[in-house]
Amino acid sequence: MKMIVMFSLKDRLKHIGHLDLMRAMQRALRRSGLPVCYSQGFNPHILLSFAAPLSVGMEGEREVMEVPLSEDVAPDTFTARLNDALPPLVRCLSARQVADDHPAAMAQLGAAQFEITPLESADMLLAAVPGFLAQESIPAMRKSKKGMVPVDLRPLIYNLRVKDGHLEALLALHPSGTCKPDLMMQALSSFAGLPTPAPYDIRRTALLTERFSPLEEA
Repeated sequence: MKMIVMFSLKDRLKHIGHLDLMRAMQRALRRSGLPVCYSQGFNPHILLSFAAPLSVGMEGEREVMEVPLSEDVAPDTFTARLNDALPPLVRCLSARQVADDHPAAMAQLGAAQFEITPLESADMLLAAVPGFLAQESIPAMRKSKKGMVPVDLRPLIYNLRVKDGHLEALLALHPSGTCKPDLMMQALSSFAGLPTPAPYDIRRTALLTERFSPLEEA
């Protein structure tokens, strides 16, 4: 059995890397005394997995991880005991126990929702959105293991809208195609006529399945 866990990461902890977050979560799970499963060997560790690593500098409102269990535990008990062991800026929001053969969260991931707040040139960026989306193609260069490769971002931007002075973006997050928000913002800044990408604050507000349902509920 395993627990599907939704958690948030806020404020200054957005600056820690994925490996640091994983180690912090493993330490919290050990301190909690919850019945989690460990790997075999000389250096046992908790076999947790994250649906999608957060980029450094990005807050996460509804992040998803999977924690294998050695015995049943009530979701409310799991949430309370994990929160007691976590730092205040990381919160376990919900937990749901499923069978071991339940599809992995990472395998069901299809998209992510972001809230992006421009810190400079906001009027130019926000005004450029309709024309930006009207393009049939949005060419960009993406870094890969083989170097820089061309990519068309347009089919990977499912939705982009202006709301209350910020951008809400629904972007593909899938092995067959991913649109990273920083790459989209570079393209939008260029389309708006800015010489360099405009700085911005960003939060990942949700992880979604290919059918755009909440990943934590899949």
